[in-house]
Amino acid sequence: MKTLKLIAVCLMIVLSTAAQSQTIAVAPIKAFGLFSSSNTCTKLTQLELVKLNKYAVMDKFDMNELTKPSDYDSCFGKTCLIEYGKTLGADFILSGNVDGLGDKIVVSFKVIDITAQSVSKSLSIEFDNMEEELQRMIGIVLQEMHGIIPDPELKKQLIFKNEVIISNNIGRINNSGPRMGLAYTTGAVNEFLTRPEIEGGLDIAPLVSNIGYQFEGQYVGTENFSALIECLIMFSGLEQGKFIPSISVMNGYRFGNSGWEFAFGPSFSLSTVSTGFFDSKEIYGPKDKYWRSSDLVSAGFDPNGIDENGYSWKKTLDTRGDLEFSTRWVMAFGRTFRSGALNIPVNIFYSSQKGGGMAGVSVGFNIVRSKKSVKTN
Repeated sequence: MKTLKLIAVCLMIVLSTAAQSQTIAVAPIKAFGLFSSSNTCTKLTQLELVKLNKYAVMDKFDMNELTKPSDYDSCFGKTCLIEYGKTLGADFILSGNVDGLGDKIVVSFKVIDITAQSVSKSLSIEFDNMEEELQRMIGIVLQEMHGIIPDPELKKQLIFKNEVIISNNIGRINNSGPRMGLAYTTGAVNEFLTRPEIEGGLDIAPLVSNIGYQFEGQYVGTENFSALIECLIMFSGLEQGKFIPSISVMNGYRFGNSGWEFAFGPSFSLSTVSTGFFDSKEIYGPKDKYWRSSDLVSAGFDPNGIDENGYSWKKTLDTRGDLEFSTRWVMAFGRTFRSGALNIPVNIFYSSQKGGGMAGVSVGFNIVRSKKSVKTN
């Protein structure tokens, strides 16, 4: 038994040594649509081949001694590659191309057996367009070509997710996520927030937080333009013990790969209001008396007119008042920053209503989860 094990070990050593004694040269790797040059791709391929520990890889100095590299800069066809390999005295020669095609990078390699004058191995794999990970992409292709299983987690992170199916350059994209930010109030809204509670105000700071969730749907999409419907549910003032909900429905436009965006639309909420006046000391309502619209009418005053003391009656925000449906107009401008499948939208916005409004900034994150064709069979 020990003799058989020894023979097996010796055989493996002999086979491994024989394999490594075979030489391989790397022809110029063609690069297209990338910042990386052909020379960079070729060097990365040589480096990853050495890591396989399966060949004696000819480096550029060995190859330069035997040939003029410039003579083979455009050598990509089988006949030319066989001639190149014979000139170098290599057993194999590897050629290929690395192409940046929109949202993906395609790495394609072939290994030619010089003696047999045939292609012994070939493989092409599509990766997400993350050029900074080009060396790992090349390594994965070379490993799989030679029967080596690459790191599954690494391959999962780099492989192209073939989710985008676009018909006639038009598609629907579900791209939703949480939003959070800060806003500063102006005009009548600012006065209401800072007014003492005894006078019907909220008695809080005019700078409030916003937190919520945005639902987004794309109804027009091309390579450089997207039209969106956005529904944003927000809650304000939670950090100051207040609960101020709102729902905004906006029409948005996103431009180009840079992700610049402009959106606008109405916002809806419920507010408590009453009819009253501000006196000379800017105190809301008559002293020692709380007026409602019904009280004014029964007292003989016109709610929209002027009372006997010369005060002008008007509706204003008042926590002691009646609950009413209110609307605002929202405009937002910003940019979505991308990192792989992660989107980070940053926007400045202004929400206006009669007499005041709210200006602020919001930040969020979301992941492109699904993309479907507009046309269905």
